[in-house]
Parts: sequence; structure tokens; C-alpha cells
Amino acid sequence: MKERISLFLKGAAMGAANVIPGVSGGTVAFITGIYERLINAVKSIDGKAVKLLLKRDLKGFSEKIDFPFLFWLGLGIVVSILSLASLLEYLFEHQEVYVWSFFFGLILSSIYFVGKQVGHWSVGPVVGFLMGAAIAIGVALLKPGAENDSIPYLLLCGVIAMASMIIPGLSGSFVLLLLGNYQLIMIESVSGLKSLDPRAFSILIPVGIGAVLGLLLLSRLLAWVFKTYHDLAVALLTGFVAGSLLIIWPWKHKILETFEAGGKVKEKVIGYEWYLPEMTASTGIAVAVMAAGFVAVWLMEKSGAGLPEEKRKK
Repeated sequence: MKERISLFLKGAAMGAANVIPGVSGGTVAFITGIYERLINAVKSIDGKAVKLLLKRDLKGFSEKIDFPFLFWLGLGIVVSILSLASLLEYLFEHQEVYVWSFFFGLILSSIYFVGKQVGHWSVGPVVGFLMGAAIAIGVALLKPGAENDSIPYLLLCGVIAMASMIIPGLSGSFVLLLLGNYQLIMIESVSGLKSLDPRAFSILIPVGIGAVLGLLLLSRLLAWVFKTYHDLAVALLTGFVAGSLLIIWPWKHKILETFEAGGKVKEKVIGYEWYLPEMTASTGIAVAVMAAGFVAVWLMEKSGAGLPEEKRKK
């Protein structure tokens, strides 16, 4: 029961993270120590698993894909998106700097603790870390592309968006924004589902197919990389997380672009301008909230909740 509650809470944290632009559920899975298990569980969904399900061998199917793990984690994600995420959206709207500050402290602390999982910081892992950080920073500084509704491009959007969602430090929504299709997919098409707009389905179906393909293919690649080059993989992903701090930096001005959707004029964020804050009471509170996020990861590490499964069993 304790493990189920723990998985549910970690799933809830992953779901809530997806609400915050620039934070991915993969980052939360990484810093809470379930990332490798999640990748391996998704990788196990293959033809053999489907055959077990068709044969109604539910026990074999459950063991094959680590179903209890996926169920409780998935339940936490869904419940969070439907409930807790609404609270975070409210806080993000009214106390944006403090929300960013908490996540900044959370991720800043996790860089140290996750980096400890690298067995030996040789030249390879150091280069991997620097490459990961450079890629994440480069993504943050890119300018959005033009909208494209061709089927091959929509498939590519699905693959890349899903890949970024499960790679720590990269936000799926932010990557869709860079690809130029955030408005088309996340706003126009999702809104069109309510009115059963055929165009919405023609957009979302290719994206969904691409997302599934991206999840299944990338999970296998990541599982192989972790097994073969564990230290390099952890260092690279730690670099991704470190680089994402640029997007999560609390003090920044949004660069907005207006567009029309459903007869209404709306705005979307296409970039940021970062700045250093003045020393005020509000800044002091933000730093305190940042420290709280930092301590939260430290307490999680101390309790063992943030360690990989195999390490906790030793």
C-alpha cells in the first residue's frame, strides 16, 4: 500500500508539472527516481504483451508490462490533471514568480542529487552533461517556426512532442510552440473536439499516431542507452535538466503573439526576456520559496523516495 501511495503521488506531481510551461513530466519522473522503471515499463508494451492480452492471460500481461506500476502512476497523473493542476493553474496566473521559484529550487537541487547517480564522472559523462545543457539552452533560445498542417509534419510533431515529454528538461508544449504548431494542435484542434469539427480530428489523429510511435520507439532507445551507457545517459539527462533552468528562471518578461481562435483574440508566449530582480520583499519571498523547493528534494532524497528502485532495494 505504501508503494502504491508513493507512485500515486509521483504521478500527481508529473501531471501537475505538465501544466507548467517549460517543466516536463519526465523531469519529475527523473528526480523522483522512477524514470528508468517507467521507460522499461513502456518498452515492454510490445507484440508479446498484446498476445498475452488477447489470450486473456491477465496475470502474464500485468507482469510483462509492470501494470501495477503504470496503473498507480497513471491514476496519479489523471487525478492531478483533473484537480491539482487546476490549483496550480490558478497559482501560476496569480503568483507566477513564486511558482517558477519553487520549481527552480526543486530542479536546481535535483541536479546535484541526480548527478550522484553517475558512478564515475569521467570525460564521457562530463561531455554528455555539457552537451545536454547546451541542447536544452539552445532549444530555449530558438524562435518559433511557421505553422504546417501537412500529415508528415503533424506525425513529426507528435513524435517530437512525445519525445520531449519523456526526456527530462524538455517541455512538450514548448517544443510544439517552436515547431509552429502549438496554436493549431493545442488550441484550435483541441477546442474543435467540443464541436466535433472534422478538421480537429484530421489534425489530432496524425499527431496522436506520431506520439504513440515516439513513445514506443524512444522508450526502447532510452532503455538500451541506460543499460549500455548508464553513466553517460544519466549525465546527458542531468544536463538537459540543468539547461531547462533557463526557461524556469522566475524573473522574465513574456514575449507574446496575438492570434484569433474561435472568433476570439488570444495570446501565446513565443519566448522570454530574462532579467535580474531588484532586492524587494517580494524577491525575498521568492527566494524563500525557491529554498523550499530545494529542501523538498533534499528531504525526498533523505527518505529514499527519490532514489532509483534498484538502489532502495539494496
